[in-house]
Amino acid sequence: MRSIFDSRANNLIYGVIFVLAVSALALAGYMHSGWNFGDSLFMVVLTVFTVGYGEVHPLDTIELRAITILLMALGCTGMIFLTGALVQFITLSQLQQMLGLTRMNKQIDVLKDHVIICGFGRTGAMLAKELRAGNSQFVIIEPNHTRFVEAQALGYLCINLDAAEESVLKQAGIERARALATVVSSDPVNVFITLSARSLNKTIQIIARGEEPSTEKKLLQAGANAVVLPAHIGAEQVASMILFPAIAGIIQYSERRRQLELDLRTLGLEIEVVVAAEGSAFCGLTVDEIERKAERSFFIIAIEQSGSRSAERPDPATRIKAGDGVTILGRAGRAYVLGNFSEPAADVQNLAPDEAIAARAPAGLKTPQPEPSDQIRDP
Repeated sequence: MRSIFDSRANNLIYGVIFVLAVSALALAGYMHSGWNFGDSLFMVVLTVFTVGYGEVHPLDTIELRAITILLMALGCTGMIFLTGALVQFITLSQLQQMLGLTRMNKQIDVLKDHVIICGFGRTGAMLAKELRAGNSQFVIIEPNHTRFVEAQALGYLCINLDAAEESVLKQAGIERARALATVVSSDPVNVFITLSARSLNKTIQIIARGEEPSTEKKLLQAGANAVVLPAHIGAEQVASMILFPAIAGIIQYSERRRQLELDLRTLGLEIEVVVAAEGSAFCGLTVDEIERKAERSFFIIAIEQSGSRSAERPDPATRIKAGDGVTILGRAGRAYVLGNFSEPAADVQNLAPDEAIAARAPAGLKTPQPEPSDQIRDP
């Protein structure tokens, strides 16, 4: 898309330069023949734009006729090229956008049991990535055009409108959707979107982001099933709420999860839900094989299969499939282990634990390690 846009812009620039150069040479030619600047300029404009008002002065010399013939041939050709480039520059992008939006709207119209993401900021982008890994269909609503273009470039279905409008939520298929995540950076907007979504669909699962802790109660009263506070829960956990509601009902929500995490950290343990990605190192292995490969550094305590509504205590012979939600309990600092679930096998299986941890950790962050006082020492 960028190369096409650059080509149209270059054509416009080249056309302007060519017409100006031809006009300047003709202007100099008329002035050399004895015409003043005003008459010369007027003659050049009349000829280049093919207005046909008549000659300013009689063209009674070979030199004047030659200049005029060349100006008509080159100037008119240049204007035709310039006009075409200008029309292309203005209309082609609009036509492409219209055709693309029409095709996208048709795809959205046939969606059912999908997820609606309101906002494509940092959290929204991470959430979309997690939902794609879990093979879940979703639609993004983002009013900012730059972010909308970014979402389109990633191949996501998206709408470049404000999710606070009920008509926009209807366009995204709110009546047919199974979940909505409003992760806009403004608390009042999230509250309003939650109210609108709940009024349009009484049974939809709504997960809302809150910047301030005081907003949590307002969002719940507005109709949210769960509230995400960035200080306590990230985009991956929002995705697990949507993809694996049975597991989420046990460990994910509000005070229950916070207390559970606090209790586990005092024992040097962590609990997390990850999506088994297609092609990952652990995908296709049984629970027992995975735990042996990980040298019992963690245990798989629950599995919710993709599309299921119930979490099961896994049998050791249960095989992990792509898209399954896997609940892991183990020691802290297991980034290299989780990478075997969520990253392609080639990216993590050949790394040493320390290298894999560094590869998985976001830039500028370190994988959290348990404090010595939090660990259980062997007697």
